[in-house]
Amino acid sequence: MGMRGFERVIRAVARDAARHQRLAAADQHRRLREHERALAAARREAIRSEKENIWLEKEAAREAKLLYLQSREEEATDANQEVAERLAALANVLPATLSIDDAIDFETLRVRERPPVFNPPAELMFALDEPSKSDFTRAVEPPSGFRKLIPGARKRYEKALLKAEELYAAKHAEWHRQEEKRKQALAPLEAEHEAALKAFEEKKALRDAELEAFKVSYRAGEPDAIVAYCSMVLERSSYPDGFPQHFSVAYVSASKQLVVEYELPAPEIVPSETDFRYNKARDEIIAKPRKAAETKALYADVIAAVALRTLHEVFEADHFGHIEACCFNGYVSTVDPSTGKDILPHLISVRTTRERFAEIDLARIDKGVCLRNLGAQVSRAAAEAQPVKPIIEFDMADARFVDQHDLVSGLGAAQNLMELSPTEFEHLVANLFGQMGLES
Repeated sequence: MGMRGFERVIRAVARDAARHQRLAAADQHRRLREHERALAAARREAIRSEKENIWLEKEAAREAKLLYLQSREEEATDANQEVAERLAALANVLPATLSIDDAIDFETLRVRERPPVFNPPAELMFALDEPSKSDFTRAVEPPSGFRKLIPGARKRYEKALLKAEELYAAKHAEWHRQEEKRKQALAPLEAEHEAALKAFEEKKALRDAELEAFKVSYRAGEPDAIVAYCSMVLERSSYPDGFPQHFSVAYVSASKQLVVEYELPAPEIVPSETDFRYNKARDEIIAKPRKAAETKALYADVIAAVALRTLHEVFEADHFGHIEACCFNGYVSTVDPSTGKDILPHLISVRTTRERFAEIDLARIDKGVCLRNLGAQVSRAAAEAQPVKPIIEFDMADARFVDQHDLVSGLGAAQNLMELSPTEFEHLVANLFGQMGLES
């Protein structure tokens, strides 16, 4: 297998390992939440059942009503708690990554499973006790003393001895048959275990070889290895439920620039209700809808958090300094209301350098102001999927990238604007507006 083949294999293995870690953590959280909901549902059902039983008894009608009202209040409380938890998870999208070292420890990618253990049925594991001839002949004593003088004593002894020996022979033959049967049943299990052990060792050796090749390629700055490494970093990033986490990564070695095309969650990630209350008169749980302006603000905050989090994770994980600049393009999968067709509009695009991003304290920023300061292109109406033009088109990930910041810094040299290409001029104007505090 060539180097590129090794990279493809280890990339698939690495992505799979990272994905399993992420899915395992998400699945654990999901099971815990489902368990809590099941307990709450069981509790409510118990209260309702108790209410129905008491209701049948006239003298307990008041208590039954009280229990029922309590159960309905609990339903509203549970719904409010779920909304609060979802909002807290959305607010924690960016802070959650700040206390984590996003660098990949290559050693964690090695085969961690233990070798297969040979565990056949207990009845096949140990040999049966072999019969001993003395156990059968011990009870047959030869005549001695005056017994020798009894007529026929010697013949009776010989007859009893022969019978004991025949019984021993029969038992030993049966033992031999059972032992052969046990060995025949055990043999394929031993062979299967040996094959599994050999396959395990080969898998471990192959993974180690592939990992070493991947480490060498990554440290050498090979583009495919850098893409695989960054993909692992993003795969391992754990988001709340509802975040698709689909992405593509490209790397340009000449400019040490990484481009991330990332699918954002839909606006439905924001709870459509602010709170729930139980109306006793109508015996109904009433949801208070969230205002459209609040939903838009929360959604804009979420996509800003995803963009900044991705930039942080990519730069922090790059201990070898392969990435000097990163461009994040965030898009959403939705439907065009005017045509009914599936579309993938970009809602945010931001490009920054490692040096500039390192100056930002993400724990204290206003996400919107921070993005404007970085010259980001952000949708004015993200909840309505109003698109923006990516700063760098993902399918143009090559050395022809135009650096907006370089264009701005070069204005002092009396640059002839007529010599700029249309793309360069567009980026120049957008960047100038951004530095003036305007949106474009």
